[in-house]
Amino acid sequence: MKKRILAIILCFCMIFALPFTIGCNNNVVSVVSVEKTASQGLTDIYTITYSDGSTFTFEVKNGVNGVDGENGNDLTIEQVFEKYLEIHPGATYEEFLEKFLSSSADGNAVATNKALLSSAKIYTEFTVEQAINPFQYVIDTAISSGSAVIYKIDSDYTYFITNYHVVYNKSAHETDKLAKNINIYLYGSEDSPVYENEVDINGYAVYEYGDYAIKAEYVGGSIVHDLAIVRAQTSVVKDINSGVQPITFASSYKVGETAIAIGNAEDEGLSVTEGIISVDNEFISLDIDGASRTYRSIRIDTPIYSGNSGGGLYDTEGNLIGITNAGDGTDQNVNYAIPLKVVRGVVENLMEYSKVGSKKVNILSLGINVLAVNSKYVYDSVKGYGEIQEEVVVSAVQENSIAKTLGLEENYKLLAININGTPYKLTRYFDIGDIILTIRSGDAISVTFNDRTSVKTGAEYVVQATDIKEI
Repeated sequence: MKKRILAIILCFCMIFALPFTIGCNNNVVSVVSVEKTASQGLTDIYTITYSDGSTFTFEVKNGVNGVDGENGNDLTIEQVFEKYLEIHPGATYEEFLEKFLSSSADGNAVATNKALLSSAKIYTEFTVEQAINPFQYVIDTAISSGSAVIYKIDSDYTYFITNYHVVYNKSAHETDKLAKNINIYLYGSEDSPVYENEVDINGYAVYEYGDYAIKAEYVGGSIVHDLAIVRAQTSVVKDINSGVQPITFASSYKVGETAIAIGNAEDEGLSVTEGIISVDNEFISLDIDGASRTYRSIRIDTPIYSGNSGGGLYDTEGNLIGITNAGDGTDQNVNYAIPLKVVRGVVENLMEYSKVGSKKVNILSLGINVLAVNSKYVYDSVKGYGEIQEEVVVSAVQENSIAKTLGLEENYKLLAININGTPYKLTRYFDIGDIILTIRSGDAISVTFNDRTSVKTGAEYVVQATDIKEI
C-alpha cells in the first residue's frame, strides 16, 4: 500500500545515541578592537572601536632624546606598558591597551551579527518507507531539516559545511543513502518547503521551496567525522544576498570561553543561543548508520535543539570554533560540537580530494597505535589559561609500515610530526589524527621522538599517492 505522507524529520534528528541525540541582544557597549591607525612624527594614533559602531581616537607621544611625554615628568602610557611587560613578557602594545580599556562584557551582539552573514538552514529529501501497522507500509518523500555555514565563496560555487547525518539517512531507498534533493536558505531570506498536492513520476510527494531556496549538491563527506560539504552556484547565492561572507576560523578556543550557536532550532528558523565551553575535548558515541562510532567533541552548555545540526559555534569575535551536532537527551546543559581542528582538517581534505573525484576523506596510515600517559592540567599564569597535556607513547608498530620507515618502535615517546620541515608538536594523543588529515602526496614527513635515551628525529619519508586511502 502506498500513500503520500508529509514527513518532516528534524535533524538533530532526535536520534538517541548512547545516550546522545544527534542534532540535525546584548545591549552592553564594549571594546571590539584597539588598533594603531596612524603615526605623525613621534606621535602614534590609536582608534578604539566599540560594539555599537562608535569609535574613539587618542594619541600616544613616544618621547624624544630619552625624555618621555611633554616635559619628562609625566607618567606616560609607555611607562605603564613597560611595567606590564615585566609581568607579561612578549605582550604587544595593542594587547596591553585592549586589556586595560575593555569593559567586562564581551561584544556578543557584534560577534553574532558577523556570524549571521555565514549562517544558513538546510532541507534534505529522501525516499523512505514507514510502517503504519504490522502489515502495511508507505513509501514516500521525507524531509529532514538542519543547519549549515558558508565555508568558501569562489566565482563559480559557494561551499557550505553541515553534518553528514543531515545529508544521510540510513533508512533511505537511495543507493548511497544520501539526499536526493538539497535546498538551502540564507539568514534573513528564509522559507520552508510546502507540499502542494504534486507527485513525481514515481508517485512520491513533490515540495515547493519558494523564491528564496538555493538548490545545492553534495560535494563530499565523512561519516566517521560527521561532516559534509554541499555547494550551490555563487550567482544564485549572490542573487539572494550579495553581502554573505564565508566563516573565519578561530585560532583556538579555551574552557570557559563564550560559545555562541546559530542554527535552525526546532525548524523554526535560524536563531541564536549562548553558553560557554564546558570541556575542550572529549569523546562521545553516536549512531548515524546503525554502527556506533566514537566522535571527538567540544562539550558546551549552549542550548541547541532539533535542527541545530550543522550550524556554527562561534567565539566572541564571531569566529568559528566548531560545528554543533549532538546533545544529551536528558540534560539540555550538556551539548556537543565538532572541534575546530577536526572541522578545518576534514573540510580542507574533502575540498582537496574532490578535485580528483573523491567524495570522501583521504588520509595516510602511519601504521602505529598510540596511548596517552602522564596526563595533567598545565596553567599559564601569564596567558591566564591552561590546557591538558599528556605524553604520546607508541603502543604498537605494524611491520612494513611507514612508522617503521620513520624509525619508530614500541614505547617511544612522540614529540612532534614534521611536515616539509615544519614541526607540529604533539601534546595530546589525538593530535596525530588532526595532523594526518593535512598530509598530502609529495609531503616529506619525519617524526621527532624520545627513544628512552635521547631526543631524535627519525628518517624522512616522502608520501606517495598510493599511501593515501579513502575512509
